[in-house]
Amino acid sequence: MIKIAIVQEGPEYYNLKRSLRKAEVIIAKAAKAKSEIIAFGECWLTGYAAWMDYCPNVGIWDHEPVKEAWATMYDNAPEIGGPEVKKLCNLAKKYKVTIVMGMNEAIKKGKGNGSLYNTVIIINQKGKLVNHHRKLMPTYTEKLIHSSGDGAGLNVVEIPKARIGALICWEHWMPMARQVMHDGAEDIHFALWPMVKEMHQVATRQYAFEGRCYVVSIGQMMKAKDTPSQLALPKHLKKNPDEYVLSGGSCVAAPDGSWILESQYDIDDIIYVKIPDVKTNTKEKMNLAVSGHYQRPDVFEYSVNRRRLTE
Repeated sequence: MIKIAIVQEGPEYYNLKRSLRKAEVIIAKAAKAKSEIIAFGECWLTGYAAWMDYCPNVGIWDHEPVKEAWATMYDNAPEIGGPEVKKLCNLAKKYKVTIVMGMNEAIKKGKGNGSLYNTVIIINQKGKLVNHHRKLMPTYTEKLIHSSGDGAGLNVVEIPKARIGALICWEHWMPMARQVMHDGAEDIHFALWPMVKEMHQVATRQYAFEGRCYVVSIGQMMKAKDTPSQLALPKHLKKNPDEYVLSGGSCVAAPDGSWILESQYDIDDIIYVKIPDVKTNTKEKMNLAVSGHYQRPDVFEYSVNRRRLTE
């Protein structure tokens, strides 16, 4: 049995110091509840740019308010070698937990500076950063926010009791990305989303069934009032600043595609779930193993470029 804490609490939007303090409180609370893995959602440090989908005029070229909002995101985004990630590593070691953290990752010096990535990191219970994955392709309006990632982080890592990996949002509809992760023999997969909508539920169950693994999908909570101050809200949200623009939906699917936890909406809190012994995954591979007997290497070939583009 593995106890997982799904963090469906929002960050302190676009404020790195306050978000890190909040993360510390959440990690301590989840560890006290005997969680072994604590998983945060997409861009949790320090907020997903959901406003690209509802604020007016954000797509206008050289629009000053959007540039200012992006600059705020960049200034409040951690660097992989920076003090915020080191703090998370120390917390993982202190509480002997594995942390899965979604973040806006900034490159602030050297090659690649000026870039912002949609990133997920995994820190093991010894406080070691064991994987660093950048979303391969920003989706639609995200292309105005994030740079394209690389294959260096398409890895599955070993932690006590399980092998785990993570992908971000629409990467779950990239067949080759899924196949690379399946080849890593995941026991538990973490799927990070802005919000788990109906089609994201479909992707969650499909990935679980295809990969014969547990899938933990994590949604975000965000209110209209969390929108960057530089941006104008549409009329209906201006009247209702406490209305949720992202309402969670976190859920968990089993290796046979069935629900362990159906989508949980409008819950701004930690959601706890227990995963059964992952050895139960094995029996599902008798009839489908996409990296094993159901693979045809004599018919299909592929390669993965794992070179890191920037540091």
